[in-house]
Amino acid sequence: MSGRVPRLPPGAQDSDLGISLDGAWAQLLRREFEAAHAAACALALQHPANRDVLFLYAVSLRHLGRVAEALAVLEQLERHHPSYGRLFEERGLCHLAQRATEPARMAFAKAVQLNPGLAVSWTALERLYRQCGDRRAAEAAARSRAALEQLPSEIRAAEGLFGDGDSRAAEQMVRHYLKTQGAHVEGMRLLARIAMAHGVAGEAAVLLEKVLEMAPDHQAARYEYALALLRRLDPVRAQAELDTLLAVDPENSAYRLTYATTCARLGNLERALAVYRALASEPPAKAEVHLAIGHALKSLDRTGEAIESYRAAAALSAGYGSACWHLATLRTFQFEEAELERMIRTEADERTSPVDRYHLCFALGKTFEVRADYARSFHYYARGNELKRRECRYRPEVVENLVRLQTAICTREFFSARQGWGYPDAAPIFIVGLPRAGSTLIEQILASHSRVDGTMELANIPHMVRQSRDYLPLPDSPGYPGAIARLTRDDCARLGEHYIRETRVYRHGKPFFIDKCPSNFQDLGFIHLILPNCRIIDARREPMACCFSNFKQIFLPGAGPEFVYSFEDLAHYYRMYLRLMRHWDAVLPGKILRIQYEELVTDFSASVHRMLEFCGLQPEPACFEFHKTARAVHTLSAEQVRQPLNRDGLDQWRHFEPWLAPLRDALT
Repeated sequence: MSGRVPRLPPGAQDSDLGISLDGAWAQLLRREFEAAHAAACALALQHPANRDVLFLYAVSLRHLGRVAEALAVLEQLERHHPSYGRLFEERGLCHLAQRATEPARMAFAKAVQLNPGLAVSWTALERLYRQCGDRRAAEAAARSRAALEQLPSEIRAAEGLFGDGDSRAAEQMVRHYLKTQGAHVEGMRLLARIAMAHGVAGEAAVLLEKVLEMAPDHQAARYEYALALLRRLDPVRAQAELDTLLAVDPENSAYRLTYATTCARLGNLERALAVYRALASEPPAKAEVHLAIGHALKSLDRTGEAIESYRAAAALSAGYGSACWHLATLRTFQFEEAELERMIRTEADERTSPVDRYHLCFALGKTFEVRADYARSFHYYARGNELKRRECRYRPEVVENLVRLQTAICTREFFSARQGWGYPDAAPIFIVGLPRAGSTLIEQILASHSRVDGTMELANIPHMVRQSRDYLPLPDSPGYPGAIARLTRDDCARLGEHYIRETRVYRHGKPFFIDKCPSNFQDLGFIHLILPNCRIIDARREPMACCFSNFKQIFLPGAGPEFVYSFEDLAHYYRMYLRLMRHWDAVLPGKILRIQYEELVTDFSASVHRMLEFCGLQPEPACFEFHKTARAVHTLSAEQVRQPLNRDGLDQWRHFEPWLAPLRDALT
């Protein structure tokens, strides 16, 4: 038998399929292999793509000695469920039955990579590594198996469920264990990994902080904590954790790769490139390293070298989709016809992973848009968004509730009663709005001024807001924004000073600096309360143009917005943004300068003068020749802001107007 029988998600056991599967597994356990196989055959006719049916079918075939047929079923299973660790464990057992030790080792290694909770695979790997004389690998496999066996049975089962992709069932199980049995290091760590998988990096970081308090030498937890901090766009603290890890294990390639990423996020791109290139010179070749090199070079405006790095990543299948997407976004790049045909075939192949597939869809959408084949372009954009949205957890009601609470709490009277509070430093210039509304262009114009530091998309305000939500809950309402009503005058001054101190690492000594985090529009009341002398610029763009521009993009997982992958979500978010900005205009009159992208393009000089006057800056020629300013730009608009201003993007969405009626209707 291939390890523990897979547990079905909650509720499946009550369905006809669940009952049938339970019965067939019971037959396997009783060694009634023919009966189990017959049941699996019948279920496969009714559910030809079901994960658990195909797995049962393959296991029954192996137990009947029909190994070649079992391997064929596993290929079919992989086409539909390529991330299911148990299928690779079963493939390893099939290869062992055929005495094919090297394919078996590769299959078991893939199994534990996908699902570290597979004890059978760890046991097999230990034996196979010893047979080939790799003592170090055998001992590592033995340690992993032993660590798994030491876990409480509930945590071990939850590990397996999470590895199988049943994260909700795993979360329920581990939360129940922690509630009834108390804190457990590995249980809390698993809960943090589940949170990371769901894109909730803040919750993961809080859990991992508690884990490290209990087990400060837990290297794996510390690395996961660094990843969570990086996902939360907190590279300063992430780098501090990586320094600790590298002091213990300086040759660890995962630590070094993540350390280089923190360097890039902190603007030290040359240092990042040095580490990336050292890693690229070490076998085996890794697509993610070449991708990272390409990103750094693109930020430094070294496009030709970036193309070479992206091509190197594209040559490695693991990074193929992402590499193609980044190539497609480069203004000067065009795919050759053979490359384009390969992309189309790979995207249509069921064996292609969902992540590679939606990256390829967006790349094809961009490619056909450049070729003015708008019908084909929209087809791929729409398919890419559909695939990407499946892994998102955007909830419109959460945003709507936040807007309702902000308007109820942050009134004109609320701010009048707190006049003169906060930290008086006038250095920050906040640029807010929606993504793709021109915020990077505004940043580049202002960062061209001799008295303004351009930084990057800082996450300091979102972090402070999350801390309010976590640690300042009100009895009858969510912690934030209600918690800010509990802040004292001293609290506001302390928080403002904390923000100035924490952002100093991104500055280079100039009197002013830019904090361009578009989503900060949600928190302008909090920002005004702690930094009353800051400047705030709202980057606004025509709704159809702004929303469709977002629909054509892929953002960073976990850190990017999740509302952009459907017309309905985009329109709802845009409406909430307008509603909240109208409120801020009413309760903070004169505090916010609105820059309309269309006016910035058509009346550039007047718009720039307005911005500079609002920020208390004298006009300088460099601001009007912003495209000549040499600085690292990390956003999707990096290439655009290095070109002279043009009107090309104003009405670009109109090429797709025949397919955009649902978006227009949702916006009205």
